[in-house]
Amino acid sequence: MNPTGTYLAIFLGGKASTKMAAWNALPEAERKSREQEGMAAWHAWAQKHQAAIVAMGGPLGKTKKVASEGVEDISNAMGAFTVVRADSHEAAAKMFENHPHFAIFPGESVEIMPVLQIPGV
Repeated sequence: MNPTGTYLAIFLGGKASTKMAAWNALPEAERKSREQEGMAAWHAWAQKHQAAIVAMGGPLGKTKKVASEGVEDISNAMGAFTVVRADSHEAAAKMFENHPHFAIFPGESVEIMPVLQIPGV
């Protein structure tokens, strides 16, 4: 159970994936057309789920990892994020079925996880 009703969605897709290679191989005019189609679909998705969106989030830039050894530049598959509210984990996940991130764009998936309360707070 998620008492906060809040879920973090992470949009994943690797720069070296076969979907990205196919996307990059498209003629520029076709890629631009698909980008416009994808952004229109993304805006339509956001409009449909407007009441559930806590933070639209956005694209993620380069990653720095901080650990006891220090700071280093790393790569990962995280491309963007959004925060939503839903009655259940399943309901939150269903919001992202056939999302343009992977239905139109070369993204691989969207992972949804509950944002839990901090223990003892």
